[in-house]
Amino acid sequence: MSGFSSPAAFEAALGSLSMADADAIAAARTRQASLTKPAGSLGRLEDIAVFLAGWQGTPQPKIDHGRAAIFAGNHGFVVHGVSAFPASVTAAMVRNFKAGGAAINALAAAAGLDLEVIALDLDRPTADFTIAPAMDEAACLSALAAGAAVVRPGLDLLVVGEMGIGNSTAAAALCAHSYGGAPALWVGPGTGVDADGIARKLAVIERALAFHDDAPRGPFETLRRLGGREIAAIAGAVLEARRHRVPVVLDGFISCAAVAPLAIAAPGIVDHCLAGHCSAEPGHVRLLAHLGLDPLLSLGMRLGEGSGAAVAVCVIRAALATHSGMATFAQAGVADGL
Repeated sequence: MSGFSSPAAFEAALGSLSMADADAIAAARTRQASLTKPAGSLGRLEDIAVFLAGWQGTPQPKIDHGRAAIFAGNHGFVVHGVSAFPASVTAAMVRNFKAGGAAINALAAAAGLDLEVIALDLDRPTADFTIAPAMDEAACLSALAAGAAVVRPGLDLLVVGEMGIGNSTAAAALCAHSYGGAPALWVGPGTGVDADGIARKLAVIERALAFHDDAPRGPFETLRRLGGREIAAIAGAVLEARRHRVPVVLDGFISCAAVAPLAIAAPGIVDHCLAGHCSAEPGHVRLLAHLGLDPLLSLGMRLGEGSGAAVAVCVIRAALATHSGMATFAQAGVADGL
């Protein structure tokens, strides 16, 4: 049960983050050193296995129960023409997810992940954040709780993703507000808008940043004012996963932007996270650098839906297969190692 009953409870959780199990990390490293291969020869696969060992608290981690949680929400600022698609596409894509017809359905199945789709008040978009906070306090807390609710007992790994027409605009606003720099540094084509569309996005973000410039800058207020329901839900899921030491695979620009306000207040919030990939959205490279995350993949993907993170889980499974499935030097009768 989430303790995010108030903004203070949410921010208190950020101030008391659980840590990885140092003994499990040491034991996993010892196992890696004993496997029948030259030290370090599997590169990041070795690091991934050790990372999961620390957060799962066992020298031989596993993914018996992995979940992809995809949150969907609508945004009031789309009236300003920031997307190539109307807001109605959000609900249409949620129906496609639930019917099994989207990319994330195929990729989650390939990665051996359960898929959970959480639609958040799609018939009630957030407010236009150029003239008001996106959400009131109750709506933001509800979205955080919806995210936290996907973290249930027995979970070995969580992938987070989103669906929400216009949400690359909200993500860019969150990044500019959190890390500064000209808003143009954070704005990209999103769903594929042209130069005029990018100009509209930039104008909307600049108006939003100006409107909220004098507001409190804590993580809750930032999410409430400049985020969206699906974005706040990702933040809630990431923080709840940390409370239960469940490792998380972040997807693209929007998923990572959801944790940016948290990372400003608590830089260690991403210690239990892997960046699944670097998306084609130009601000994502800059955002990953601020978060200190090195993506596992770079495939030119920009779909969202948790798709890049789901592909990365196949790599993570490969890391665990070698970590647990290879023979040690002693088992193989190779006394002196390689």
